[in-house]
This record gives sequence, structure tokens and C-alpha cells, in this order.
Amino acid sequence: MRTTKIEWTERTWNPVTGCKKVSEGCRHCYAEMMSRRLFAMGNPKYSNNFIPTEHPEDLLEPYNWRKPSIVFVCSMSDLFNEKISFNFIDKVFDVIKDTPQHTYQILTKRAKRMAEYFEDRIIPPNTWIGVTVEDKKAIGRINTIRHLDAKVKFLSCEPLLEDLGEMELYGINWIIVGGESGVSARPMDEKWVVNLMNQAHQHNIPFFFKQWGTWGKDGIKRNKRANGKLLLGQVIQEYPLNINIK
Repeated sequence: MRTTKIEWTERTWNPVTGCKKVSEGCRHCYAEMMSRRLFAMGNPKYSNNFIPTEHPEDLLEPYNWRKPSIVFVCSMSDLFNEKISFNFIDKVFDVIKDTPQHTYQILTKRAKRMAEYFEDRIIPPNTWIGVTVEDKKAIGRINTIRHLDAKVKFLSCEPLLEDLGEMELYGINWIIVGGESGVSARPMDEKWVVNLMNQAHQHNIPFFFKQWGTWGKDGIKRNKRANGKLLLGQVIQEYPLNINIK
């Protein structure tokens, strides 16, 4: 059962909060806006606002989940933020290894630091590794995960900010695409999405279209729910390993 609005996962776990912008996909960061709101509300976990913060008190949370779950790690941050110590990241992965009934999805824009971390560490078999590829400048991140020994290696092209052209998808097992949401959201062209879908299917890679976001495929700005998630008239939300999230 899903406990989050993020459609490609079932629940979130945030042993780290806060971050720093590193690329264009960060410009209108939802996690930053949410963190500032929680800070203003006096939520103690966000007392540092959006400053990268380790939360050792939250490391035990996955042990309390009775049902095996697919878990997005650090939806409110980036686990491989430069301010987060490798020692603390080790503790996060100790929990992951100790709870094999759960599947953990780790997504980063700091691909080089993640690759450095895994130079002398083994990726647990219940861990999926992903990088954000929002524009052509970010395509290089793919090379850092292509040869990692992870059960699933995925791309999150969200927000998709331009046509990514032809990409080398060797070693990639899943592609997620979505448009940007919010008052200042940037539009996404349907052709960009179809290009990625076609490439994914040519390589037998599951393709997940999350949403149009604030701008519809017709180029009109409206509520993201009204714009929906239909692509070429249908919902296309495929998962790797024959998993189905409802």
C-alpha cells in the first residue's frame, strides 16, 4: 500500500534532510519548498530548515514496517550530498542490508560522489540506484551508474527540461519521466517524452510517465491534476522486475 504521493514508490524514508542546488533540475526544488514550510510550522525535524542534516534518530524507522515495501530514500534530500559523511551513509546502508524484505530506491544528482562511495563497497541486492537526467548537461551522470553492480539502475528525467536526443542506454533498467510542477514550472514538450519512451522500448527498458505537471501537452498552464498523466492517450507506467505498485 502506497503511503506517499510519489507514484513510482510505496513509501519514503528520510534519514537525511536538506540539500544544495547543483543543476537546473534543482531550480524549483519541491523538497526545499516543503522543508521551508515545515520549518515555519515548527516541525523539529526541519529545525535546520534546508541545511543538509543527518538524522540518526530516523535510522530505525524501516524496522517498524511490517509489510515489505518499495522505499524511496531521501525524498527530501540527496543521500550523497557533500555535507553528509560517508560514515553516516554507511549506517544508512547497514539498515538497508539488515532489512532485505524492503527494496530501496536511491536517486542522486551527485553521481560522482556516489561512484566514489561504491568504489570499495558492495551495493546491497535490495537497492536500486538512479541518477537524475533533466537536460543534456546531466547525461554524463549515466556513465557513473552504467557499470555499477545494482539490481536496478534507473534514470529519473524529471523535470524533463529539453529534448535529450539519442542516448546510450546500455546497463539501464528503468526510465522515469515527468514534467515540472509549481508556479514557476517550465513547460515540457510531448516530443521530448515520446523520444525517451521510444528509446526505452527499443532497448526493452520499462518506461514510467509520471505526469505532465503544471504545463499540459497542449502548452496550457493549469492545475497539474487537470493536466493528468496520459501520454498518447494512455497511462504508461511500467516497472522493472515485473513489480506492480498500486
